[in-house]
Amino acid sequence: MDTLTIVKIGGNVIDKPAALQSFLKGFAALESPKILVHGGGTLATELLEKTGVPVRMYEGRRITDAGTLKICTMVYAGWINKTIVAQLQQAGCNAIGLSGADADTVPATKRPPAPVDFGFAGDVVAGRINVPVLSLLLGNGLCPVFCAITHDTQGGLLNTNADTMASAIAAALSETYRTKLLFCFEKGGVLADPDDGNSVIPEIDTAYFQQLKAQKIISKGMLPKLDNAFAALRAGVAEVHIKHADHLLSANAGTRIRVEM
Repeated sequence: MDTLTIVKIGGNVIDKPAALQSFLKGFAALESPKILVHGGGTLATELLEKTGVPVRMYEGRRITDAGTLKICTMVYAGWINKTIVAQLQQAGCNAIGLSGADADTVPATKRPPAPVDFGFAGDVVAGRINVPVLSLLLGNGLCPVFCAITHDTQGGLLNTNADTMASAIAAALSETYRTKLLFCFEKGGVLADPDDGNSVIPEIDTAYFQQLKAQKIISKGMLPKLDNAFAALRAGVAEVHIKHADHLLSANAGTRIRVEM
């Protein structure tokens, strides 16, 4: 089986042009096949605040009303996605920018309103990912670049957590490829002390994850990231790492996530 690398880039890297460009040069240097999934940074939040739309979050996930969905779609599927694609072309990586609605690649289901109403938030599962289309793109030398906007198959768009999207895509393709999932952001990995950038935890298994949650060492946006990391491994993904964007090409950098066999 060929190895397929799925990389999710997020955090402050998206907001800093120099950091993003450096990361994309590293991503372009990765052997193909590969897929990039990106978050939205803070630009959407800045525009929401300027337009008077309330910004609401719950445990690291955005609550998306109709106004928020419009702004997020414009920012994620528009400016950020096409900026990334253009820079990858410059770096010699033949990328194609997509949302989950394009070619029905990532259908989603609107999240139920209980216990928390996330509004127009979409949940994705590996079984609904359009593997034939993704395999067609990859087989023709293209690198899909996904923003975290999906669709409900009824004509509506949904905002999906980018970590969840990357995890589901990796799991869906694990029967066709040996899939490796990398979560990249501005920190060295999962930190034992959030205020100490050097306190990277080299490896986390399921039991240790529960301990870290109970001690409140892991919270906010790191919770969905680790939840999705473990979900990917349980679904057949071969490797999952959380690391600094600058260390993308370093195999031993960051935090390795594993499940007990």
